[in-house]
Amino acid sequence: MRQNQSGSSCGWSIDSEYARATLQVSRALRARAAAFVALLLSWNGTPLQAQQSPRLTVEPPQPSRATVDGPLVAAHDMLDGSDMHESLVTGFPARLHFVVELWSADGFFNNRLKRAEYDIVVQYVALDKVYQITLVEVDRQPFSLGRFARIEDAALAVARPRRVPMSAPANSRALYYQVTLAVDNVQVSDIDELNAWLRGEVRPAVSGKRNAGTALSRTLRSFAARILGGGTREYRETTERFAVP
Repeated sequence: MRQNQSGSSCGWSIDSEYARATLQVSRALRARAAAFVALLLSWNGTPLQAQQSPRLTVEPPQPSRATVDGPLVAAHDMLDGSDMHESLVTGFPARLHFVVELWSADGFFNNRLKRAEYDIVVQYVALDKVYQITLVEVDRQPFSLGRFARIEDAALAVARPRRVPMSAPANSRALYYQVTLAVDNVQVSDIDELNAWLRGEVRPAVSGKRNAGTALSRTLRSFAARILGGGTREYRETTERFAVP
């Protein structure tokens, strides 16, 4: 596309956005094809080795520490699977969104006493060939949990148990914690905003300020996401009821 006579750079911006999105689709297609070929080459008529099933765990604190400590939450094997790997390396970060709640069953109806949310974001940094793990909490700056060359090490960092600061009230009974985890790849409309946030910018990009090529590039990125089989997986775990002296 040529630059218009007025000297505006809009045409170049559209070309740039289109080129980036087209490259992302091309990478997605190549990744899917490569994975399929690798599967055919490695299959020798015997069943493939089973992967670990993703699982969410939550443990309440000891009763003597319940008024001080919160539950211990861990998400195991959440990065397993070829679809997840391909999505990461082709530019679609994975987001693990945790919702932690403290409930009381001491009454006719269960009552929610406390609630907290946080994200763990996994990005593949192609330039450095590493997986960047970031903890994102409300009203706090993003905190790096490490950079790893191997996806297996990144998965271990994601699975590291985290003590959620949600203590229980004293002199309570029939309490329980419930944790819900949603795992998906970041929506294409949020990728630029996510990158800006992880760079430390306070606010995401202002909607309506993007150039004319954005809609087309988002369409191509959405196509790439569908190729990679992205979707939301949800897990929920609840502790046994406990009392606090």
